[in-house]
Amino acid sequence: MNYPQIELAQSIIEICKAKNIQHIIISPGSRNAPLTIGFASDPFFTCYSLADERCAAFFGMGIAQQNEFPVALVCTSGSALLNYYPAVAEAFYSQIPMVIISADRPTSKIDIGDGQTIRQRNVYDNHIMYNANLTEEANQENDILINTAINKAIAQKGPVHINAPFEEPLYNTLDALTVNPTIIDIEELPQQYIEYDQYIEDYKKAAKKLVLVGVNNPGVLDNSIIEWLANDPSVIVMTETTSNLHHPTYVEHIDRIITTFSEEDFLVFQPDILITFGGMVVSKRIKAFLRKYKPTQHWHIDTLRHYDTYSALNKAVVDTPENFFQAIKENVEEFGTSTYKQWMQDIVTARIEKHNAYLTSIPFSDLKVFEVLFKELPHNTQLQISNSSAIRYAQLIKIDASNDVFCNRGTSGIDGSTSTAIGAAVASDKPTLLITGDIGFLYDSNGLWNNYIPKNFKILLLNNGGGGIFRILPGHKETPVFNTYFETSHHLTAEHLAKMYQFDYLTAHNEEDLYKACQAFFSSNDTPSILEVFTPTEVNNTVLSNYFRNM
Repeated sequence: MNYPQIELAQSIIEICKAKNIQHIIISPGSRNAPLTIGFASDPFFTCYSLADERCAAFFGMGIAQQNEFPVALVCTSGSALLNYYPAVAEAFYSQIPMVIISADRPTSKIDIGDGQTIRQRNVYDNHIMYNANLTEEANQENDILINTAINKAIAQKGPVHINAPFEEPLYNTLDALTVNPTIIDIEELPQQYIEYDQYIEDYKKAAKKLVLVGVNNPGVLDNSIIEWLANDPSVIVMTETTSNLHHPTYVEHIDRIITTFSEEDFLVFQPDILITFGGMVVSKRIKAFLRKYKPTQHWHIDTLRHYDTYSALNKAVVDTPENFFQAIKENVEEFGTSTYKQWMQDIVTARIEKHNAYLTSIPFSDLKVFEVLFKELPHNTQLQISNSSAIRYAQLIKIDASNDVFCNRGTSGIDGSTSTAIGAAVASDKPTLLITGDIGFLYDSNGLWNNYIPKNFKILLLNNGGGGIFRILPGHKETPVFNTYFETSHHLTAEHLAKMYQFDYLTAHNEEDLYKACQAFFSSNDTPSILEVFTPTEVNNTVLSNYFRNM
């Protein structure tokens, strides 16, 4: 086996191995050659080579999202690590662990006009859990920094940065290790004692409790707790597609429910206690409601972070949702006679009738595509949904509970959706479908420049000729300025990209086309495929606006 001659590279690799960091995403370059040689030569690691650093970082984040364990990203010096930054920020806000290892020029070469050289130390400072700025020699101080960085990525669920300066020669190798780096175990965080008595007392008293659930991986709550919350007449549980939490009585389509609420409805809906857990919430309407009609108390449950999203947070519960609700459940012997849940269930029933009636009346449009797609979608599919209009449409239509749903909601950007989905597909044992819009797809088209795409990976590409979401925002006017600088109108398709990257390519221009295409699209799993659905730009915003008016 080949080991890099540079001992600092040996130390980094051996510590990663000791920490069980198995997936290594390598962005080709020269300055990182010692790391590339060492990682790629060791069969313990699974290495991937992706030339576009922005795509590589999101690809790695997709693997980490699924495994809930860090991947390592390895790049050369200069602007390479800046291209990782969008994924670093997303991982920071989505609590996804990653270890960024950037090769650097020696300190003496910085700011003297040397090539491919920038100020790399602390470059991610605003969106990083830890910076390990190493010196050139392998030593215990560097070992401690490397250990600390990886330990924090694991324990604090976020990105860390290891910056490693290497002097030439870079490609020399050895037959045996010449270092024995220090390995430091992760320090267990001290168990925080939570005084549950006050929570239990307040919970019992409250006649209106709203549980609002953001982004979660599947399995966040045990079925016994899911049922217990569902049976409490004083509790309304509101979820989103990315919550991956299901029960027939939970309110899954928030905007469908509350958009047409009157002042009287909002006052009835205003909770005594708001209990939140999970990541970012998509619905702007529920956020606006809770900021205006503030709950008496807001408890957020998380082991690490407690954002005051609604300017009402008064209890930061440092625990898991499972432990928290179990502690409450064990002390609530009877539910009382609140009408809060029943009031909501009556509204939900009425909205379902209106929803179904409206969908039968609409022309072919983005909304119709989502209706058809989720009818035809095979069970046990992993859905990766891009940001902007795609994730918002997905909130309106029922998705079978067997399908897991993910979206980069940390920063809510369109960059990297395709790359994240491919990384997630590599790490998942489920077939993966990416649902994306045309702008997001084109923006991340280099994500298809990837040798690791599973044969059953699929992309549903919704092409409405531009950034359709801007048409449904207040203040939109049809002008050259709007079409060029906001909607970014275009006449591009994915046909030639599909051919270049050897994807099967299907199209649909109407509802009948779409049903037929879905049959072929979902039945073939021998080659990655794209189904591009063309919808009328001018119709989509009218259909969606009228949808909410008809609720």
